[in-house]
Amino acid sequence: MLELPPLSLYIHIPWCIKKCPYCDFNSHEASQSFPEEEYVDALISDFETDWSRIEPRQIHSIFIGGGTPSLFSANNLDVLLKNIRAISGYEEDIEITLEANPGTAEAKKFKAFREIGINRLSIGIQSFEDQQLNNLGRIHNGSEAKQAIEVALQSGFENINLDLMHGLPGQTIEEALADIKTALSYNPTHLSWYELTIEPNTMFYSKPPSLPNAALIEELQSNGRALLNRSNFKQYEVSAYAKENRQSQHNINYWSFGDYIGIGAGAHGKLSDQKTNAILRTRKHKQPQHYLRSELSRVAEILEVAEADRPLEFLLNALRLKSGFMQFEFEQRTGVPFSTIVKKVEYLGNSGMLALDKVDGSVRATDKGYQLLNNVLEEFL
Repeated sequence: MLELPPLSLYIHIPWCIKKCPYCDFNSHEASQSFPEEEYVDALISDFETDWSRIEPRQIHSIFIGGGTPSLFSANNLDVLLKNIRAISGYEEDIEITLEANPGTAEAKKFKAFREIGINRLSIGIQSFEDQQLNNLGRIHNGSEAKQAIEVALQSGFENINLDLMHGLPGQTIEEALADIKTALSYNPTHLSWYELTIEPNTMFYSKPPSLPNAALIEELQSNGRALLNRSNFKQYEVSAYAKENRQSQHNINYWSFGDYIGIGAGAHGKLSDQKTNAILRTRKHKQPQHYLRSELSRVAEILEVAEADRPLEFLLNALRLKSGFMQFEFEQRTGVPFSTIVKKVEYLGNSGMLALDKVDGSVRATDKGYQLLNNVLEEFL
């Protein structure tokens, strides 16, 4: 029987100063200006509408992503959060994350962001090397990246994630490890360390750069994981590493097949309805101008996840976590009996890809399975 999982809120702010050549997110260049106050009003209206459609629940976490949310003023984000809290009644100590770029103009706002209740900052460093930042089309340099972290610490942020990329054009293992070491020197609580991949509908897809070969990437990743582990950063997801008790609560809810309201241009949501045993996926109008004009309904699409598709959707998320999942969680969050997948789980267990604990009911990828996760998931197609 389907049970209601934790509920998070994702807020999408779609504007950037410059579109990065590797980025396939819904982001739009706005080097001069954008309708900030009008967009905040639309977000409040969007949230109010979504909140009225669901059963009253506690909001587990809030994530403000983009785009570049730190382009917005602290005053307008304060208006947004106060209205959301008035509507939903979320607790004062809730995890509220803001994505920020290391540019000087954004860093000047960090103290004000902290004062309005944002308590987790995720800074898009990507690399500390100027040449690599130039290769990636970033508008900050290594010095500005370091300065932004220092400003965040001075502004009272005790929970800071740093985004780093590896597998960059011409990057050596030593250079990738140097980025990690520089990040660690600032004592962050969380690192997102992920490989540069070439996605469709990006500039890099039409003009791909020369990237390191697979053997070098594998060696680089092995060395990087060892360095992070020695520094007390435990890997808890494919590209997420955290100090003890500093995992991203928002992202864990995603990967645990939790629910989330998505507001903003192009934002996606997932909502469970216990009364009808339905799981719905929502998507808002993608283009900012369409989203702003759609006062009657900003929803572009609502799709029900068929019961037959729920096991794979759950596993696509849950097996990314090093801890895996519990059998009862699978049943509660999909509304499907674990018996529907148990034979495949046991087969993969016998193949050394999954570990099934018949005592506590947990299922997780083994080290071998984690390295071959796509192969594991293909068994459930």
